[in-house]
Amino acid sequence: VCVLGRTPPPPRAAVRCQPAGTCFSAHVANVSYAEARSACSQRGGGLAWVSGEPELRLLLGLLAEVAVPAPALFWVGLKRNASACTHEEQPLRGFSWEGVGGGTAPQEVPAVLGRWVQEPRRSCLTARCAGLHLAADPRDDPSWGWKE
Repeated sequence: VCVLGRTPPPPRAAVRCQPAGTCFSAHVANVSYAEARSACSQRGGGLAWVSGEPELRLLLGLLAEVAVPAPALFWVGLKRNASACTHEEQPLRGFSWEGVGGGTAPQEVPAVLGRWVQEPRRSCLTARCAGLHLAADPRDDPSWGWKE
């Protein structure tokens, strides 16, 4: 699984893997969501999705490794289709994780993943993307949140 950011390149990229074998890699480039998704696909993966706190911690640790200055926005596979509405009572506000490698990412979302640095716009008509926003060092717990 691949994460791409929208900031100047760091001195190096980083990779971290889970015991089950799923790996996250960070690639830093100033690209759109569609370009990030395509670049990850070319690397044999897809934009990252997070199904729980262990994956979130792994991802935040990876982003700390690439040492990108904050604030920074990293594209992950978080998207709301045009036919889906904003749901303020849900952790992902109506957004869902795009499938990886033709599969489907888990849609059950723990409340701990419902941190938004800015609430998404209320809509039922427009497709929207969200990324992982880092306001400070990713090891500082309150420094992250989703941002449309």
